[in-house]
Amino acid sequence: MRRAIDRFPNESFDVLIVGGGITGACVARDAARRGLKVALVERGDFASATSAHNSKLIHGGLRYLRNFELGLVRESLRERRIWQRIAPHLVSPLPFLVPLYGGGFKARATLSAGLTLYDLLSFDRGRVMPGHSWLSADEARRREPLLDSPDLDGAFCYHDAQMASPERLALECLADADAQGAAIANYVAAERLLVRDGKVEGCTVRDTTPAASGGMAREPASSFDIRAKTTLVAAGPWADIFLAQALGHPSSHKLMRSKGIHVLVPAMTHKFALTMATAHGHFFVLPWRGHTLLGTTDTAFTGNPDDVGVSETDIADFFAFINKHLPNARLARDKVEFFYAGLRPLVDDGSGDTYDASRKSELIDHGKDDGLDGLFSAIGGKWTTSRHLAETVVDRLAEKLDATTQACDTATAMLPGLRHPEPLEARVHTVIRDEMALTLEDVVMRRTELGQFGPPPQATLDTVSRAMAQDLGWSEERRQSEIAALAHLYETRP
Repeated sequence: MRRAIDRFPNESFDVLIVGGGITGACVARDAARRGLKVALVERGDFASATSAHNSKLIHGGLRYLRNFELGLVRESLRERRIWQRIAPHLVSPLPFLVPLYGGGFKARATLSAGLTLYDLLSFDRGRVMPGHSWLSADEARRREPLLDSPDLDGAFCYHDAQMASPERLALECLADADAQGAAIANYVAAERLLVRDGKVEGCTVRDTTPAASGGMAREPASSFDIRAKTTLVAAGPWADIFLAQALGHPSSHKLMRSKGIHVLVPAMTHKFALTMATAHGHFFVLPWRGHTLLGTTDTAFTGNPDDVGVSETDIADFFAFINKHLPNARLARDKVEFFYAGLRPLVDDGSGDTYDASRKSELIDHGKDDGLDGLFSAIGGKWTTSRHLAETVVDRLAEKLDATTQACDTATAMLPGLRHPEPLEARVHTVIRDEMALTLEDVVMRRTELGQFGPPPQATLDTVSRAMAQDLGWSEERRQSEIAALAHLYETRP
């Protein structure tokens, strides 16, 4: 997979996708597999924002049942099974325990009814995903000592699925699109729409290939046009900002942004994930790659999406919330290994309530709504349903193009299962050559897991950065600046 910078200005495309998160990646894969000519640009690195900063779950959305979103839950459960089928190396079943404390028969009956419906809606889950079951208090304590409490009534056990690496799963979708002829590049920012006689014909973009930080000089970034018959904005929490700039006025379709933080700590539970619903939200305790991932908060975010981060207050408040409802966790600041924040882009229903807002997706035809023919945007949605959203999007684009395409096969076609050689230095050369890794952060945070459990040792950073310097022609000053640029990933915000 190579950056298609030379192809962009010299070819015309059926569809230009602005955004390289999971939505854009899935659309690129689907469209390319159906025979459309596809271009995709991402202003930063692929899957570096919302698509990476999540709970790493492929799940049906059990809590959406309380809002009677049966269609969304059914869609999610079906897609959960599809991800397990096409990416078994990255998506696997995860058993959950839902403890009940002093709730009595009514609480148990209510949750049992919900889990029964969840099982019914996931009728095609396969043998690896059994239905829910009830555990007595003694059995629940035996399976998970963290739940031990005198008022424990017992726990329900059910299954969902977990991603080993959402970043790599998105990258494999892009690799599949690339193999089908799509032109793809990271660090290419869409700047403005190309409009003629009310029709969008693509975008002017700018190559923002990273230069070293710290004031080093570089040549001005090059700008050029990408011509396409249709353009899809799939920019997640930045979608409405880009559209407002492109349209010259706010889009008629609004987004809410919900901030969710996650904190990684040493392993607290090894086999079972825990989830608890309270009057003020819910939280997960998730075993993940030998550690425990705690998630997630859900608060409205109204600032610049570029500025989202985790504050010390965020961590303290989140730990207080978990410790209140799960006292045996005994969480303290010194247990924190890593943390991150992400923004969920939600379709604005006018309520201002991000917690109960639907996770449904919406495909907008701006020819109908804003008078710009050929421009579409995909907003809202969730990781689990991104493949199905892409199928819907490509159906609509093919209709718009009046194109006869092959049938969608993304529900059955296996993802490529990218593999890397060892030792580490050889792997670095591979991800630079084959996966468009251009910065040290790309390598340690998204092409490998080196930086996802806290700051990597200096010796590791030296090995990786020297290998990158060899391949990319970095000076020693550039190499050191790449190392220094990682510091912000491990710092809380004011």
